[in-house]
Amino acid sequence: MTKRKLETKRLPFEIDSEVDTSLLTAHAGVPLLVELFRTSGAAAVVDERVTIKQRQRGLKVSELAESLVALWAAGGERCEDLNRLREDAGLAELLGHALPAATTIRDFLEGFQREDLRLWRAGEKAAVPAESEALQGLGAANRQVVKKLQEASPQATATLDVDATIVESQKRTATAAYDGTQRYQPVVAVWAEQDAIVHDEFRGGNVPAGCGNRRILEAAFGALPAGVKEKFLRADSALYQNEVLFFCEEEGIGYAISADLTPQLRAAILALPESAWQLDRDEGDVVREWAEVAYVPDDGDYRKDRPCLRRYLVVRVVKKQGALFADGSGVKHFAVVTNREGDGLELLRWHREKAGTVEHTHHVLKNELAAGALPSGKFGVNAAWFRFNVLTYNLLSLLKRAALPGEFWPARPKRLRFLLFNTVGKVVHHARRMLLRLGSEVHRTFFELVREKILALSYA
Repeated sequence: MTKRKLETKRLPFEIDSEVDTSLLTAHAGVPLLVELFRTSGAAAVVDERVTIKQRQRGLKVSELAESLVALWAAGGERCEDLNRLREDAGLAELLGHALPAATTIRDFLEGFQREDLRLWRAGEKAAVPAESEALQGLGAANRQVVKKLQEASPQATATLDVDATIVESQKRTATAAYDGTQRYQPVVAVWAEQDAIVHDEFRGGNVPAGCGNRRILEAAFGALPAGVKEKFLRADSALYQNEVLFFCEEEGIGYAISADLTPQLRAAILALPESAWQLDRDEGDVVREWAEVAYVPDDGDYRKDRPCLRRYLVVRVVKKQGALFADGSGVKHFAVVTNREGDGLELLRWHREKAGTVEHTHHVLKNELAAGALPSGKFGVNAAWFRFNVLTYNLLSLLKRAALPGEFWPARPKRLRFLLFNTVGKVVHHARRMLLRLGSEVHRTFFELVREKILALSYA
């Protein structure tokens, strides 16, 4: 390549041989999220409830926790990334403390590991350890964030979408799932109206998704803050269990849950007359139709004397022009059981909406935060790491609902980094005051507005 061609491709700058030692930060917006962690009351709960042995001169537990929040807000993913973030002296100045080294945060996370915990059995070989006091304390901090979210943006309805997700792991201590892969399989309960995780349970990959769901639902619905009047549940077939259905019916919770296509249910579906099927929508290569089928499970557990409404709604997906699905069939059926009244098609579509909530939450936790980068081969350490990610997820929801304009509500972390967190600023000390100097009047006005709303939460 000639020198002239090289010059035309080169941008008009050079790297200065001098280093600017003034207090610059590449993450001027990150302290806003940390300040929210404090004003929401979550930091105080962490200091009170999360007891971890550490050096007397070290950072407080809440400062270690907010360092993880700062790391993930800035786009870091692993403990080692803290060593890079520590180079941002301006950020440390704004936070009021130095960022911990990677080894420090690893030692902190080790404090969540306990070997003497009671086990909840989920089969002959699978078990879920009870939560340590420290992990329970972290859960209390998360509930505090959800409480503050409800105060800032009250919702009378709580629709919980419950589902497990797969977190791959190369750690030898990770248990093997049904397909032989090493993984963990945590469960989350997402409050759809608030985009908040009200409960999570970290599990090994060998724990069946159908185990312990009533226990999870009791914890999830029990974690809802004051002000909720109506409660609903949406889930896939892992929760298609009589104990789950009975729980919802006893507690007055409306549900829509994917049902297993047992031979008996399939026979009832195939016996439906063609006139029973109604159009859902035409998707071009397939047609979706729905019907309601009169079906009572013959499983020995169904209490026929219980005065409860259970409806089975069925979807039929038909390939057009003789085309076949991958398994060689031309028709597929899906079923949903619900105790709600109303139009069947609307209920099916309402049930389908959970894919846009809980699956979105799984994606953000694993791919845009750091839940997919588990740091250890120890169960307790990874459970704490996952819950810190849940806490960060909820802080972001609180930030969007309580402090940012409505256009930001659907924003994922990567957009918030671009528009807010990874903003360049300069820290200036003047007349015994610390000032954050931003690069434009637009940024200054925006930051002042957001911070004013964050600080107002501490007085709410």
